[in-house]
Amino acid sequence: MPELPEVESVRRGVDEWTAGTTITGAEVLDPRILGTTSQRRIDASAVSGFVSAVTGAHILKAERRGKFMWLSLVEGADLSTADPVTSPVSRPELGILVHLGMSGQLRIHSPGEDIHRHTRAVLHLDSDRELRFVDQRIFGHIGVQPLVHGYGRLVPASAVHIAADPLEPAFDPEAVVGELAKKRTAIKAALLDQTLVSGIGNIYADEALFRAGVHPLAVPARTRKSRLVAVLESATKVMSDALAVGGTSFDALYVNVNGESGYFERSLTVYKKHGTPCKRCGTTIAREKIGGRSSHFCPRCQRRR
Repeated sequence: MPELPEVESVRRGVDEWTAGTTITGAEVLDPRILGTTSQRRIDASAVSGFVSAVTGAHILKAERRGKFMWLSLVEGADLSTADPVTSPVSRPELGILVHLGMSGQLRIHSPGEDIHRHTRAVLHLDSDRELRFVDQRIFGHIGVQPLVHGYGRLVPASAVHIAADPLEPAFDPEAVVGELAKKRTAIKAALLDQTLVSGIGNIYADEALFRAGVHPLAVPARTRKSRLVAVLESATKVMSDALAVGGTSFDALYVNVNGESGYFERSLTVYKKHGTPCKRCGTTIAREKIGGRSSHFCPRCQRRR
């Protein structure tokens, strides 16, 4: 599943092409995309409701928290002349939430270009462009939601419980370390808790723990705070490094709006490297199930304490 760097790469591309445009129409080619993986039986009124809600709305910008991305919408405002201090443009009330799931893609196209057979929804823009949501496996979803306050900013209602991520201003590393230090579960599982810190998934949790020299089964409550700080700093650094090269792509399912893949796979040190020698010490990288997820680590560089 795309993690913070991959979603942020997509967000930047979407923002470049859509910020300041108006949605002139919308199509839902597969109503299932309006649901979630646990609810795919969609009432027919949901399609007309979605189209009605977004048509005529202005896209203020594309935003993200953790793995969640959304388009902030405003209605009845002239974006070219609006005063950012007094205009309602600065106070969006609705957002188009997009969750990419395992195989979701947001692609920019010109009208008339061939429609990919896995295209599930299309937003028509007044810039003579189309934003298409392509999802082969339909693990992702799209929908209109009210924006509410959560962890210092406006976010879609379904993401209000999601904590700030390390790359946003609202992130408070000292507070996160304080909460992390109370956890009595494996630190790998704690890093995947999106209510503690968002955006970190399996790939970057493994890579951050390796960089910090912390075993994935270490218990935060029994670990020195200086080491917990090192883990968070490593997570921030590894995700920033991945973002600089467009994220991590293992196949053609994750691409940005122009269809390009990320290249951070070449820089991975432990994730999916089990059975190969550690680049730091030569010890064979191990793999172990932790909390139902495969964890990859170096038994020597990340000794259990």
